[in-house]
Amino acid sequence: MTTPSYPPKPSPGDRIAVVSPSGGLPELFPRPYELGLERLRQDYGLEPVEYPTTRKMGTTPQERADDIHAAFADPDIKAVIASIGGEDQITVLPFLDRELLRANPKPFFGMSDNTNLLAFLYNTGIVGYHGATVMCELGRPGAMHPQTADSLRAALFTSGPYELRPAERWNDIDRDWRDPATFESEPETRPGTGWTWLGADRVVEGRSWGGCLEILSWLLMADREIARDPSVYDGGVLLLETSEEMPSATEVFRILRNMGERGLLQRFPALLMGRAKTWSFQHPNSPDEAARYAAEQREAVQRALRAYAPDTLAVFDVDFGHTGPQLVIPYGGTVRIDGPSRRITVTY
Repeated sequence: MTTPSYPPKPSPGDRIAVVSPSGGLPELFPRPYELGLERLRQDYGLEPVEYPTTRKMGTTPQERADDIHAAFADPDIKAVIASIGGEDQITVLPFLDRELLRANPKPFFGMSDNTNLLAFLYNTGIVGYHGATVMCELGRPGAMHPQTADSLRAALFTSGPYELRPAERWNDIDRDWRDPATFESEPETRPGTGWTWLGADRVVEGRSWGGCLEILSWLLMADREIARDPSVYDGGVLLLETSEEMPSATEVFRILRNMGERGLLQRFPALLMGRAKTWSFQHPNSPDEAARYAAEQREAVQRALRAYAPDTLAVFDVDFGHTGPQLVIPYGGTVRIDGPSRRITVTY
């Protein structure tokens, strides 16, 4: 397996591809999408370039793969960002030309279902970036969360260390994109609760791997983009977070147990666990129900660690994934977790 390396960074004024490797949801929800494009232009000085499937629902995996190829192969495109996630990007992977992407490395930004492409790029030798889709983070009503905006700016344009900090205020309650009133104000936020540390008596520095837990479970079941020899992950930092589908604590434990049985979980001396999303339109939890869900998920993760990786340095409620703010984490890049000083530094 090729060790991932950082692709060249864009500069303000450059063109950035906007693709929809999972689904063309900009067709259904143009308001957050257009807002995200506007911020790419005005706040970051980048010129977004769309492709045939970017805002078109019902496209084939081959068509979406073609757009990814076109974006990476175009020398005038300096970075690639996903419009949003979805649930079938795994069907695109067989159509991707690994050599084409390897010959044209570019920063790719995405999360959730884009875990598929991030894992593919990892195995291709390209560092990607977990976070910051156009519709969700760039298209946030009112304004981008300042910590998201700062993290994305650093990941896009700079190289070197960037220290992550716990959210001062955070949110995981969504509002209806179909309602124009949604975009008249920022989402309501709650005071930050800090990070929770486990086994924080040492320092771990390594390359990151992981992503959305549910998507990783699908990759494991389909036997896609998972190393045959799990020792390639030795010394790495595992990134895990859960989606708005809100898997039960039992399901979370079983996925991690299966990773342990496969010999994966124990390869990573450190784990960053994203803050759990505790509310969705299907599960509009009360504050007490949300707190219970998060606590049960944390205990499920700790239970799996006790069984398979008891010496893991773990940090819970890190602000990446499906809650806001969304800190951008290099995928395949260097992450340093300093337990004694309670600091997390990533290398962009």
